[in-house]
Amino acid sequence: MRIAIVTDAWRPQINGVVRTIETIARLLQADGHEVEVIGPDRFRTLPCPTYPEIRLSLFPNGRLAHMLKLFAPDAIHLVTEGPLGWAARNFCLSRGIPFTTAYHTRFPEYVHARIRFPISWSYALVRRFHAPSAGVLVVAKSMRQELSQRGFKNLVPWSRGVDITAFQPRPRTPQDDPRPLWLYAGRVAIEKNIKAFLDLDLPGSKWVVGGGPQLKELKRQYPKVRFFGSVDTEELARRYAQSDCFVFPSRTDTFGLVMVEALASGVPVAAYPVPGPLDVITNPKVGALNEDLRAACLAAITCKSEDCRAHAETFTWASCAQQFLEALQSIPRTTWQPLKRRALPDAAAS
Repeated sequence: MRIAIVTDAWRPQINGVVRTIETIARLLQADGHEVEVIGPDRFRTLPCPTYPEIRLSLFPNGRLAHMLKLFAPDAIHLVTEGPLGWAARNFCLSRGIPFTTAYHTRFPEYVHARIRFPISWSYALVRRFHAPSAGVLVVAKSMRQELSQRGFKNLVPWSRGVDITAFQPRPRTPQDDPRPLWLYAGRVAIEKNIKAFLDLDLPGSKWVVGGGPQLKELKRQYPKVRFFGSVDTEELARRYAQSDCFVFPSRTDTFGLVMVEALASGVPVAAYPVPGPLDVITNPKVGALNEDLRAACLAAITCKSEDCRAHAETFTWASCAQQFLEALQSIPRTTWQPLKRRALPDAAAS
């Protein structure tokens, strides 16, 4: 099967969306499918306002249409509600081509946190984007329930996994910072609510791993906190394994893959009782959820490493890839009959 995945979130970004796409693409290719990920790296781009690390594709419609015609996929999946997502949506609708989408990011809440744009207006736009989708893949049950209440249709469960080889418990080594070590890993951006973690009165030391538009500001405001910036997978795995508790202060995530990675590393999780954490921390032996985040931290740190690891092992990428494959909608072969299939170039042509 030839599968086209169109996404505005792609390398060099490092986040849960990109890791999910990379992993399922690799697994599907290993099973004999031909997967083409079309991201901003193939187009002229400009930096996203307030978040320059994200690149937005400029006028992608014509080139994207050409690429999809050349590849002639058996199924098309749209990952994001950005310029490429909208361009692919328009391409499919104008030709009667079925497609699936995914709800990875609470876009309305993110925009509201940055520029105070009314959430109801943003949801109207996002709902319009997903309305023609044959299946809207959503990872968290609590998130599916919320979207259903907001008028979204065709919601499809989609699990997540974790690389239990890359992320696993390791022997604790002496650190320069006093324990306990409280860790946050992820984008350093206002919508992640990191200040709620950094303002907590906790014993020991706080670590923050990740890059983003708020990094410089937070480093200046919290000189006693250790900020490691963006790191590779091996360094991230080491930081997880050396920490005593993973703190997830976000209230706007649809899931939070980093929580599962922390659990796989034998590290308990403290978070608010909101969508995402409610779907990951389903066992009180692996973490704590509380509107009082400090109380959640102090409760979570008593959890056992082996319980956290065992819980993480229930999240498998194989199930994630299979659910994705089953949700795809086949495109009639007559759609591409006049065209000869070709492999796409690795990067944008001039």
